[in-house]
Amino acid sequence: MSLPRNPGRVAGLWYLLLVIVGPLRLIYVPTKLFVDGNATTTASNILAHETLFRVAIAGDLIGAVVLVLMTLAFYHLFKGVDKSLAVQVVIFGGVMPALLYFVNVTTDLGTLMLVRGADFLNAFDKPQRDALAYLFIRMHDYQNTAAEILWGLWLVPLALLVYRSRFLPRWLGVWLMINGITYMVISLTGVLLPQYADQVFTYSKPARLGEIALVLWLLIRGAKPAEVAGVATEATAG
Repeated sequence: MSLPRNPGRVAGLWYLLLVIVGPLRLIYVPTKLFVDGNATTTASNILAHETLFRVAIAGDLIGAVVLVLMTLAFYHLFKGVDKSLAVQVVIFGGVMPALLYFVNVTTDLGTLMLVRGADFLNAFDKPQRDALAYLFIRMHDYQNTAAEILWGLWLVPLALLVYRSRFLPRWLGVWLMINGITYMVISLTGVLLPQYADQVFTYSKPARLGEIALVLWLLIRGAKPAEVAGVATEATAG
């Protein structure tokens, strides 16, 4: 009889894929192509590196799918601990953020239409199109600010599940709770006190490493609910 796969490692692999794909549009493209406050240069950079921009858009599409699959993997891992909390992980961490990914993809495709100057946009001159493209980019940023509330909110039930599970260390659950609260604070700061958003984001880095700690633990050690571990033991004995 073959041993069952390690469900914690499956969730960790999905999480790792998200960590690899996510920063492309979130971090890499903005630092390479966008110039703060300069719509013309930003539009020129996007047009000159259209392939990179399109790959980043595709990365967001992939990320949306991976989010759902990752949270479903967490659901299967933790449903025996608390099914209600496991469902919340799927909703707040998978379905709702994935929908925002799709909205971001739409605004980015609209940005491409503007910088390329589609025929039906001839009513606008180039500076106007560049300004509209830059507006779409800023809307993408604001959508990320809104999404950060979900990035934090889904970690709350996940943290409780990790803490209660007994097959993962409780300190991971505490760190994830701090991580989740931190993201919610960052999101609210971006809405209420945007002038302090960068400082809060920078100083909160240690708190935001809770997710990375969870990914590394799942990849290296894995996790098995009691019933799965029991089946594995019986298989080994047999």
